[in-house]
Amino acid sequence: MAEYGYVRVSTKDQNMHRQMLALRERGIPPERIYQDYQSGKDFERPQYQLLLRTLKRDDLLYVTSIDRLGRNYQEIQNQWRLLTLERGVDVCVLDMPLLDTRRGKDLLGTFVSDLVLQVLSFAAEHERESIRRRQAEGIAAARKRGVRFGRPARVLPDNFQEVRLRYLAGELSVREASRACNMPHSTFFERAGGRRQGLL
Repeated sequence: MAEYGYVRVSTKDQNMHRQMLALRERGIPPERIYQDYQSGKDFERPQYQLLLRTLKRDDLLYVTSIDRLGRNYQEIQNQWRLLTLERGVDVCVLDMPLLDTRRGKDLLGTFVSDLVLQVLSFAAEHERESIRRRQAEGIAAARKRGVRFGRPARVLPDNFQEVRLRYLAGELSVREASRACNMPHSTFFERAGGRRQGLL
């Protein structure tokens, strides 16, 4: 039997030090701790997939909390069954002692573990949906206040209006006009507001 750990954060800006420390305190060597910097919306994560290929029957997998495993209710259930029933791997969720498949392997223990897993994985997905809803509400409120998202609009060169009028009058091609303004052709065309006279 070998012991492994799995840690996950959503982005490289986040720190997984706390998770790593909790697993190291369990005596898991660093080479057996698999780390993903990726969202928990699904299980298509490179290190998690490598971990699945590594785990053998009777191995033990530690995660610090159920939402580190994933945030999709159905997917967490499926992965739990894959690990524990199909692969014969024990799983221990450190912040929830009831989710430790080494204990209570009888019918009651399995029932309690499954029940707790369902509640926690539902809560993880509900939190994910709440975060998404709050983000959408925040963005909508910011737009109402006039906040603009995305890259700031490029400042037009001083000669843009003069060149634009010459382009619209047919005196300059789009290539000549964009070169005169030191702009990409597509940007000039878009900012000029349309095709020149006679080219509909």
